[in-house]
Amino acid sequence: MRILYLSQYFPPEVGATQTRAYEMARGLIEAGHHVTMIAEVPNHPSGIIPPEYTGKLYKRATLDGIDVIRVWVKAAPVKTFRTRMAFYLSFMGMAAWAGIFLARGNYDVIYATSPPLFVGAAALATSALRRIPFVFEVRDLWPESAVALGELRNPHAIRMAQWLERACYKHARRIVLTAQEMQDHLVGRGVPADKLHIIRNGANPDLFRFDKQARQQIRAELGLDQKFIVAYAGLLGLAQGLESVLEAAAPLQAIEPSAHLLFIGDGPLKPNLMARAEQLRLKNVTFLAAQPRQQIPAYLSAADAALIPLVRQPIIGALPSKMFDAMACERPIILSAEGEALLVLMQEQVGVNVPPESTEPLCQAIQALKQDPDLARYYGKRGRQAVIERYSRQAQAQQLEQLLQQIVAARLS
Repeated sequence: MRILYLSQYFPPEVGATQTRAYEMARGLIEAGHHVTMIAEVPNHPSGIIPPEYTGKLYKRATLDGIDVIRVWVKAAPVKTFRTRMAFYLSFMGMAAWAGIFLARGNYDVIYATSPPLFVGAAALATSALRRIPFVFEVRDLWPESAVALGELRNPHAIRMAQWLERACYKHARRIVLTAQEMQDHLVGRGVPADKLHIIRNGANPDLFRFDKQARQQIRAELGLDQKFIVAYAGLLGLAQGLESVLEAAAPLQAIEPSAHLLFIGDGPLKPNLMARAEQLRLKNVTFLAAQPRQQIPAYLSAADAALIPLVRQPIIGALPSKMFDAMACERPIILSAEGEALLVLMQEQVGVNVPPESTEPLCQAIQALKQDPDLARYYGKRGRQAVIERYSRQAQAQQLEQLLQQIVAARLS
């Protein structure tokens, strides 16, 4: 098959979207298919385009066998409603242009991943003009989640986004979802069940594995040899509720002095979080810059537990991929969330749960894992086993390949 894959975010940018797109594309390449990826020039989350990409409408490259067309976007370091819309809409227009005019040769199927929802609009235009069937991947229900988080408030913009969402659902041959909750929600809204297909988030167990040597090295470098490290590795954004984690760090200093919170990543809220930590005079918190994905397993190995937080507002089907990364590294999970992530935690027995945006229960969960290392090891072993058996990226790429082959076969018959 020749597959045209649209993902606004892509490596070398770091994040869950980038990782899923890269590993799905690599899986398709390894199965013998051709993949052309249309993505933005690297800039997320800083909003700063590197010098080698400035002044260019697009740039072609090859990444591990994937043909990549990187297109210009209107990026901005300051994130406001206006700058975000310019960012999303510029990619929509440029991706459609690249899909129609720059992606050479015939393609069997278009695969577009959202959010941002406007990636779907670019895929719709390309699909219509080039008469290529379109498969729409929905990792997060948008605009519902944006409205719940307060990112989208303008009534006109909400109505336009809802119209675009319905158009993508209507014209896509299949809709790929990451959680059962999302499927139930869309069926309730009238989307045909036979159009929906679940391919969950997961981790690459070949990359994400416990590394004892790296654990010792990083703990020594950070000066945290004797600490019980609880790590968060990911975007420091609105959906994670990290402000409440900092509020928990203050009493934790007194009741469990050996506990230490490690934040690894960048994002729009990082300056505010760092300022708040300084204001609270927190000595048990360390912020690190975003690390290359290949280095994340080492930092997770250095931790004694992994924190997976989400805000209290309902985000339908939230199932963070960082949870599976930590599981693959045999780290016990402290989950501060509800919904499908909690179901996975309970079914797989990989950690403890606390209410979202809570302080005292979070402190208690950290204490409990520190005081019971046998239980922590049990959760860690269970987590890696679950990833290998049910949540590996390799298996998910095979699921995607089978789905796309069905669509292409139906088109040819």
